[in-house]
Amino acid sequence: MLQTTIKDTNRTAINTLYSIRNVLAPEAMTALYCRLSVDDANDGDSNSIQNQKKILLNYAKENGYLNTQFFVDDGYSGTSFERPSFKKMIEGIKSGEIKRVIIKDMSRFGRDYLQVGMYTEIMFAEYDIHFIAVNDGVDSQKGENDLTPFRNLFNEWYARDCSKKQRAVKRMKGMSGERIASHAPYGYIKGKDGKLLVDEETAPVVKLIFDLRVEGLGVGRIASELTRRNIPTPGTMEYRRTGNTRRYLPHAECVWSAASITVILKHKEYLGHTVNFKTFSKSYKFKKRYPTPEEQQMVFKNTHEAIITEEVWETVQRLSQHRRRRSKDHEPGLFSGMLYCADCGSPLHFSTGSNTSGKAPRYICGSYRKRSVEKCCTAHYIRQPVLEELVLENLRQIVTLATEQEKEFVRLIMNRTLSKQQDDIKTLQKELAAKEHRIVELDGIIKKLYEDNFSGKLSDERYMIFSRDYENEQHTLKAEALSIKSQIAEQDSKVVNINSFVELARKYTSFEKLTPGMLHELVEKIIVHEGDKSSGHRIQKIEIYYSFVGDLESSHVVAQRTRKTPAA
Repeated sequence: MLQTTIKDTNRTAINTLYSIRNVLAPEAMTALYCRLSVDDANDGDSNSIQNQKKILLNYAKENGYLNTQFFVDDGYSGTSFERPSFKKMIEGIKSGEIKRVIIKDMSRFGRDYLQVGMYTEIMFAEYDIHFIAVNDGVDSQKGENDLTPFRNLFNEWYARDCSKKQRAVKRMKGMSGERIASHAPYGYIKGKDGKLLVDEETAPVVKLIFDLRVEGLGVGRIASELTRRNIPTPGTMEYRRTGNTRRYLPHAECVWSAASITVILKHKEYLGHTVNFKTFSKSYKFKKRYPTPEEQQMVFKNTHEAIITEEVWETVQRLSQHRRRRSKDHEPGLFSGMLYCADCGSPLHFSTGSNTSGKAPRYICGSYRKRSVEKCCTAHYIRQPVLEELVLENLRQIVTLATEQEKEFVRLIMNRTLSKQQDDIKTLQKELAAKEHRIVELDGIIKKLYEDNFSGKLSDERYMIFSRDYENEQHTLKAEALSIKSQIAEQDSKVVNINSFVELARKYTSFEKLTPGMLHELVEKIIVHEGDKSSGHRIQKIEIYYSFVGDLESSHVVAQRTRKTPAA
């Protein structure tokens, strides 16, 4: 009883002294910092924000720290220090407003060993901060606590272990085909079971974006068109539905960007597929995500309703591989991005022909007249009206054959495909046989070198030089042989998707002129040969490669123009 009375008397005296000190010299602000992450909340009430506040407030009162302020980060991981209240507290320290920081334990401050040490051992010492961790017995004014570094290290291990378990669970779900992305792509909403459902409000906008791209509009012009139509952006729709402001721009609710269009045009989810592991983080300490190479992503087909057809998707992806060259009036040519030189493989550039009076727009080889190229190509020029006439006539023939005589069309394609495939395989097999013969020959040469070196006919120095050269050659040949075998296997498994072309052709059974949309859907590329004037006429050959089926004998067409003779 007497001891209790003495303790109470001493505590009252200490508090009185603290009060007198605060009156004479006002107490600097004491920051009471609380943090709770989702994982910490699973541990029960001991780490709850309410419990932390109670412990810190009681400790501050018992020790006479009256000028206190709470800084609370609820729902933030300890591995990241990008927390709003934590950053605000650090700003107060740097400005001199805060001179004391109290936390429940070291894990509330953070779970990154290096970062925690940087703040508590370097920065706080620099700014003369009184740092206290109540439950861990840490008080910077009482000297260093030898166990603190170990506690920080254990706290980091805990975060690493939690991250490892979460990644394992996420990978298991992703490998089983369960969608693991947290947000639904624009055009979809998440159902109760986590599967994607078509959003009736935004799915038509996705279709419009793909249709405009097929029509030949670039991503910038598509963005301008959506802005002109006053269509809300994905960020605006998300804000209106959930209140999330991460992508919301209040001053530009319907202003689309080219970047947004580019992202939408790359989403395989619009085909009805689930795509997992599209991004990854290098460490559990860093929140930044990096794109995963496409071959390492997991794609599960037909898991939800598609918005875009396979044919439209393939057309758009093909268009994104080449850049359409614009003319001086900012309009690309009808065939821009589709024409290639038969000799050098360069794209043909669109030219309005405005520098020469009365000449129609034309296409010219991109490497023609390039001074930087060692061997410049010839012009390979072809006028747009001539090209339009050739392609229009051939397109009518192919579409009519595909839609009205489908069996004959299939037979022609399969015969040509099999013939080309067999020729390619024969060429590859001949090349493979030559390389394998040389590999066996090199084995004999290397063996003979070893015998000559062993018998003393060849010095060690010469043996090392010769054997190294031959072994390097053999290593290269083996790699090339392996590549050829892979190409042969690929040729054997190649299948032509004739049905996809027939479906596209049925959309254009009747047409009077070419449109960008029609061309981009039906035609993959056009090879242009140099014009031949040796016969007195200008004869020029083009090869039309159609989407999904390639070229046919009937798609190799020739333009002929009689040269004008001067008047007598």
